[in-house]
Amino acid sequence: MLRIQTKAATVLTALVVAAPAVAQEGDGYYSSGDEVTVLMGFSPGGGSDALAQLVQPFLAEELGDVSFVNQYQPGATGAIAWTQLAKQVQPDGETISITNTPMLMTNYIMNDSITYNIDELTPIANIVTDPGVAVVAADSEFETFEDLLAAAKENPSSVTVGNSGVGGDDFFTSVLLEQAADVSLQKVPFEGDGPSWTAAMGGKIDASFNNVGITYPQIREGNLRPLVVFAEERLEELPDVPTAKELGYDVVAGSSRGYSAPAGFPEEARQQLIDALRRVTEDPEFQEAAASQAMNVDFIAGDDYTAMLDRMEEEFRGVWDSVKDQVQQD
Repeated sequence: MLRIQTKAATVLTALVVAAPAVAQEGDGYYSSGDEVTVLMGFSPGGGSDALAQLVQPFLAEELGDVSFVNQYQPGATGAIAWTQLAKQVQPDGETISITNTPMLMTNYIMNDSITYNIDELTPIANIVTDPGVAVVAADSEFETFEDLLAAAKENPSSVTVGNSGVGGDDFFTSVLLEQAADVSLQKVPFEGDGPSWTAAMGGKIDASFNNVGITYPQIREGNLRPLVVFAEERLEELPDVPTAKELGYDVVAGSSRGYSAPAGFPEEARQQLIDALRRVTEDPEFQEAAASQAMNVDFIAGDDYTAMLDRMEEEFRGVWDSVKDQVQQD
């Protein structure tokens, strides 16, 4: 039994999230008028983007008229952005990044050509942990998850399943499910969760292995249909959707997303961001907004976030050792 507890060619798009005019200049490293760049390792519409759109308006207000500019750099399962963060960004407080697990670590665990590692970062805080889900188009021929698996058994490697990129939580979920269900899926990597669910919704792939918080708006609108969740128990937001465990496949998986900075980041800036993010996650208005998007708030800050990343690195080294021979043969 294996449980994954947590969840890239440069394209630049800037989104400035500014605080309301009533925000007051705060004391600390950041003050009114400052601008912070947020590196995003995936395309718009995915998990990083969803987190930024949720958190940063509140964070801007907490810091007092500080602007956040999102810089999208999809490619290599986030490794382009995170290599820049670790190797090129000056630790001056002006640039941070959304960091997604497990791909933050699996990138370099799986690929020796990727040279950054988490020791070159300053973890700030985890914000959400998002359970995994398998979704299909609203008019898909697969009415249930068992229908999809039955087709995969009948015609191995014929069922196309999207993921957010090789090494991401969705990729590992598909590999672990193949082992648990004794099936072979045709795994299709995309540059993030958004392109994956979009392809499923458009019928270009059979299903997308994704995350609840990312796909929930489309599920709610009836554009995507969830077949299964990779959670310990059924989710309040999707009470009619079975867990993989219920169906006999003991796979529990998901992705966590937070913020990190380069090594050497000013401690005053880090602590000011931690304190402001804590206030954001405790804000009832933020909590209501997160719940409306099925975002599971899981605030873990500072050294505790560092310890979490260290534990996950060790865990996923073990996961990769157990599946790499199979994956490399595919």
